Amino acid sequence: MASPTISSNYTTFIKKDVGLSAFSLSPSSFSVPKTKRRNSRKIVSVMAPQQSPRSPSTTGSVKTAMTMTEKILARASEKPQLIPGENVWVDVDILMTHDVCGPGSFGIFKKEFGQNAKVWDREKIVIIPDHYIFTNDERANRNVDILRDFCTEQNIKYFYDIKDLGNFKVNPDYKGVCHVALAQEGHCRPGEVLLGTDSHTCTAGAFGQFATGIGNTDAGFVLGTGKILLKVPPTLRFVMDGEMPDYLLAKDLILQIIGEISVSGATYKSMEFVGSTVESLTMEERMTLCNMVVEAGGKNGVVPADSTTHKYLEDKTDVPYEPVYSDEQARFLSEYRFDVSKLEPLVAKPHSPDKRALARECKDVKIDRVYIGSCTGGKTEDFLAAAKVFHASGKKVKVPTFLVPATQKVWMDVYSLPVPGCGGKTCSQIFEEAGCDTPASPSCGACLGGPRDTYARMNEPQVCVSTTNRNFPGRMGHKEGQIYLASPYTAAASALTGFVTDPREFLQ
Repeated sequence: MASPTISSNYTTFIKKDVGLSAFSLSPSSFSVPKTKRRNSRKIVSVMAPQQSPRSPSTTGSVKTAMTMTEKILARASEKPQLIPGENVWVDVDILMTHDVCGPGSFGIFKKEFGQNAKVWDREKIVIIPDHYIFTNDERANRNVDILRDFCTEQNIKYFYDIKDLGNFKVNPDYKGVCHVALAQEGHCRPGEVLLGTDSHTCTAGAFGQFATGIGNTDAGFVLGTGKILLKVPPTLRFVMDGEMPDYLLAKDLILQIIGEISVSGATYKSMEFVGSTVESLTMEERMTLCNMVVEAGGKNGVVPADSTTHKYLEDKTDVPYEPVYSDEQARFLSEYRFDVSKLEPLVAKPHSPDKRALARECKDVKIDRVYIGSCTGGKTEDFLAAAKVFHASGKKVKVPTFLVPATQKVWMDVYSLPVPGCGGKTCSQIFEEAGCDTPASPSCGACLGGPRDTYARMNEPQVCVSTTNRNFPGRMGHKEGQIYLASPYTAAASALTGFVTDPREFLQ
């Protein structure tokens, strides 16, 4: 298993003023001894090497180099520059909430601002029912009703409603999983600040923006003011180079990273992804990469916007946006380098996303089911990848295989897009031939467990290979269930054998 190189092209330092963050000190205010070059797995507090002395600017203060995240927050707080650890009031571009957290957020908004208060901007609030939708649970259904009542009262422009639960296709406004719908509907834009009442809001960082999850109380305040108080996070930089093997997906990359730094290794830090491998990824794969930064404790994940980003957004938004990029001399807390060409398919064993293991090392683990779906692994390209494995094998699945498209658009793609290299067949045709369950109505499905009648929920203590993002006890239902997190390639390969399986068994 390839390990990263942690760059030592930095200068370590000792804080001279106890109680002050080293990032609040000017490089010129203290001398910094050089250290020897070395490789280490330990995450250390580091900063960029001192620059050669220069004369002070005659037109103002000397500009400090900043990371992408620092630049976005500086612009949103109308500050010329920011450093990690600063607390600033930030203007919010988009606030998203859904059926689980929306009702609570609305309640706080009304309590604090008044029963007749109006939101700060009805066109900057996006409300997406997606979690507990296709259920007979009365409380879950009531949550969607509360969303609808609030949106009617506030004249919210972007409410993706669903009224007929019997047939999602007759609900033209209904989308599905919020994080995928935000991208598909053009609400994700480079350089902006996007907040959501869901921890996986960090997915939108794939578009070169600051995106993070917040709680109901913060959301209630944002609803009324359009502002939030944020502490500027330091940034970890992940440089991924090398040609991506045709048996790997972005899910393998992020599992590699989380396995390396642990589920607390990026706590309240920004994770910036760069390198030739990242540049080669599609937007949906970049979304997978950023989606799971919160599983490492990250505040946000971010990928620099490029031609791939701009092309994706061409027909999705007419709102002007301005990308930002890290300065060459920006300060990174640590830098990790990976040669992706040497990586192998991975899984995360129960019950933590950082319990990294090679898929081939788990070949004796017998499984009961496979689940392909969620904001992490339920996008169009995820289903195309799974279909590719099923088609290459020519076999039928040996365990129940559940398919939950993230959004209505993904569901349509599953039934209409031909899978490359598969003779014009669509995903749905290949899934049917392989004996998979019929693709379900688009939603978060069983990822969070949900009411007992949720499709594909684990109501028994089973072993599941899943393309979702968390494998904590009870995550998909039963508290004694065991979840192996994997890419769509590995999930499909495992469905075909009934054991955790390296996809190279069918792709090579």
